[in-house]
Amino acid sequence: MKHVKRIALTTTAVAVAAAATLLGTTAVQASSAKPAALPAVHAPAALAVPDGNKLTGVYSAHGVQTYTCTDGAWKLLEPAATLSDKRDRAHRPVALHSRGPVWVSTVDGSAVNASALVTSPKEGTIPELLLKATATRGAGTFEGVTYVQRLNTEGGVAPAAACTGTDQVSVPYSATYAFYKATV
Repeated sequence: MKHVKRIALTTTAVAVAAAATLLGTTAVQASSAKPAALPAVHAPAALAVPDGNKLTGVYSAHGVQTYTCTDGAWKLLEPAATLSDKRDRAHRPVALHSRGPVWVSTVDGSAVNASALVTSPKEGTIPELLLKATATRGAGTFEGVTYVQRLNTEGGVAPAAACTGTDQVSVPYSATYAFYKATV
């Protein structure tokens, strides 16, 4: 049953990505005349991006944090979220976020992998993070990304109860992801 749910989630994600790619091309063509200014990003001092990097994208994310039972405790398996541009009133998907962590643009296929540098705990929700890019590929949205911030987190916390076997659970979460590129 767990595998059926995962396949259903994966199939849904692929369908969303395909639809977003078709819609995204039209959206990019329609909005390429003059993009609106990026929304302000408010991060704790501990999650500040080093000087020499410029904010290039701010996206709202909605998805799940999936946990698996390991030795009687819940351990993070993977995130699965859809990101949309905060400036787009239609909230069309622009990227998918998954295990790695990795973010893949549904508009142009570019991608960025990253690893957490700093964790900033928040009461009752998953922590906010500063991540450093470990690899990028493709031209476009995520080309040359150097840092990623996960901010404004809500939900996504692993269940407090003990677990057994190889159970899995997906917990809804939302966050804001801010992407930076070197100014050089």
